[in-house]
Amino acid sequence: MDTTSNSKHRPFSIKLWPPSESTRLVLVQRLTNNLSSNSIFTQKYGALNKEDAEENAKKIEDIAFNVANEQYDREPDGDGGAAVQLYAKECSKLLLEVLKRGPEEKEKELASQNNASAETFFDISKGQRAFIKAEEAENLLRPLKEPGNSYTKICFSNRSFGLEAARVAEPILVSLKNQLKEVDLSDFIAGRPETEALEVMNIFSAALEGSVLKSLNLSNNALGEKGVRAFGSLLKSQSCLEELYLMNDGISEEAAKAVCELIPSTEKLKVLHFHNNMTGDEGALAISDVVKRSPLLEDFRCSSTRVGSGGGVALAKALESCTNLKKLDLRDNMFGVEAGVALSKALSKHLDLVEVYLSYLNLEDEGTVAIANALKESAPSLEVLEMAGNDITAAAAPTIAACIAAKQHLTKLNLAENELKDEGTIQISKALEEGHTLLKEVDMSTNFIRRAGARHLAQVVVQKPGFRLLNINGNIISDDGVDEVKEVFKKYPDVLGSFDENDPEGDDDDDDDDDDDGENSGEGEANEDELESKMKNLEVGQEE
Repeated sequence: MDTTSNSKHRPFSIKLWPPSESTRLVLVQRLTNNLSSNSIFTQKYGALNKEDAEENAKKIEDIAFNVANEQYDREPDGDGGAAVQLYAKECSKLLLEVLKRGPEEKEKELASQNNASAETFFDISKGQRAFIKAEEAENLLRPLKEPGNSYTKICFSNRSFGLEAARVAEPILVSLKNQLKEVDLSDFIAGRPETEALEVMNIFSAALEGSVLKSLNLSNNALGEKGVRAFGSLLKSQSCLEELYLMNDGISEEAAKAVCELIPSTEKLKVLHFHNNMTGDEGALAISDVVKRSPLLEDFRCSSTRVGSGGGVALAKALESCTNLKKLDLRDNMFGVEAGVALSKALSKHLDLVEVYLSYLNLEDEGTVAIANALKESAPSLEVLEMAGNDITAAAAPTIAACIAAKQHLTKLNLAENELKDEGTIQISKALEEGHTLLKEVDMSTNFIRRAGARHLAQVVVQKPGFRLLNINGNIISDDGVDEVKEVFKKYPDVLGSFDENDPEGDDDDDDDDDDDGENSGEGEANEDELESKMKNLEVGQEE
C-alpha cells in the first residue's frame, strides 16, 4: 500500500526508550547500593550483603524493564516517557518489597515473578526480520506445545509466515485458543505474494476463532479489504475485545466498512488504533460507527488516514459519546475549520482527557480557538497538547494562553510550524509562568519567532524543575538573540534544542513594520524589546 504521509516536516523529538545497556547497568549498581548500604529503609528492614544485593538488583531491574517494555510495545510511537516513568516506579516498588521480605523470602518471590512473566508471554519478534520455514517454525513454537503451559499472550510479529509455517502454527494455536488473551500478529506476512498471504491469514483466523481475546494487533500487514475479510471468522467471534490495532494496514473505504461489519461487539473496547491508513471521508464514516458503539473507549488513534472535513465532522460527532476518552490522536488529516469546530463540541464532554494530538489538521485560527475554549473548560488533568502545523496566528494566542494557564498538569506542549511570532509566543510564555511545575517539553519551532519571543520563552521554561527540552529551531532569531537564549541555559545546555535551521537574517513578509531596505537591524531589535515590554502588562486570558 501507499504509506506516504500527508504531513509536513515533522518537529524534532527525542526517544527516551529503551534505555542503553550502560544506563541499565548504572541502575543495577544504584539498586545494589540501596539494598546493601545504610539508609532509613535498611535500618528499618535490614540490609542485604553485597552479593545478595547485586543478585537481587539484577532481578529487580530485569522485571521492571520487562514491565515497562511491554507498556512501550503498546505505544511504540510515543517518546517513551511513560515507559521510563513505569520503569522507575516498578524498580522502587520491588526494591521496597525486597527489603520488607528479608533475604530468603525475597529471593523466592522475585524468582516466582520472573518465572510468571516468562511463562505467560511468548514472543518471537526479537531479532532479525525474516521469513519462517516449516522446520524453523517447529523449533520456534515448540514451547507452546509443552503440556500445561500458561501462555496467555503471544507475539508473532517481525517474522514472515508462509503456508508451510502457518500449517505448523495452526494446530498449536487451536490448542491454545481457550487460554489466550492477547494476540499480536502485526507484520507477520511481509514479502509474501497476495494469494499466499491471504491463505495464511485465513489459517490463523480459523485457528483462533472462538478465542476470548482482550487484545488483537493486526497492524503492518497491508490487509486492505481482502485481508480484513480473511480475518473475518476471528473478528466475528470476538465479543470481549478491549484493544484493537489496525495500523498501517491499507484500510481503504471498503476495508473500513468491512471492519465495521465484521466486529459485532465493541461494548468493551478501550483502545482503537487506525494510524497510517488510506481511509478517507467515506471510510471515516464507517469507523465513526465503530466509535459510536464503543462507549468505554479511552484511547482513539486515527492519525494519517486522509480524512477530510466530512469524515472529520462524522468522527467528532461519534466521539461525543466516548466520555471516558483519555487519549485522542487525530494528527495529519485534512479536517479544516468545520471539523475543528465540530471536534470542539465533543472535547467539551471529555473530562478525563490526558493526551490530545491535533497537529496538521488545517484548523486555522477559528478551529483552534474553538478547541482551546472547549479544552479550557474540560480536561482538568491534561498532560500533553499538540497542535503543530495548523496555520495558527498570534490572533488565536490569547485563547490558547488562557487554556494553557488552566492546565497545571501539562508536561508537553507542541505548537510548532505555526505563525505565532513574538506576540503570540510571549502570551503563551506568560501563561506558563505561574505553576506548571510538571512541564517537561515545549516545541515552538518554525513560528517566525525573533529575539524577544525566544528570550521570554527561554526565561520561563528554564525555571521549571525537571524541564528537559525547548525546541525553538527554524525561527528568525538574531545571532545576539541565540546567544542570549544560550546564556539562559548555560547551566543546562542539553535542555536547549539545536539552532541549525534558525535563520538569523530571515524576514517575515507579512510584517508591515519591517523596513523595506532592511538597513537598520538595531532598530528591529529595539522594536522587539518594545514588544516584549508591552506584553508584560498583558494578562493571560485577555482577548482582543
